[in-house]
Amino acid sequence: MGFLSWILLSLIAGILAKFIMPTNANTGFIATTLLGIAGAFIGGWLGSFVGLGTTGEFSLAGIVTAVIGALVLLFAYGLVKK
Repeated sequence: MGFLSWILLSLIAGILAKFIMPTNANTGFIATTLLGIAGAFIGGWLGSFVGLGTTGEFSLAGIVTAVIGALVLLFAYGLVKK
């Protein structure tokens, strides 16, 4: 169950990151959301190493680290696409 909840949390974080920082690249909502999900996985995974949330449950710290990871990946993607 932990893996499925982390996928759901990453989806929510990816959508939040899409609305916080829309990219200038010509990507659609689905592609940007998938980038956000990937960034959320990375942010959440790194955050679990430093004690900021876990990958098995919903928590405020988990959502924050997932959104930060998604924002970083979306920002990097925007730089590459320019």
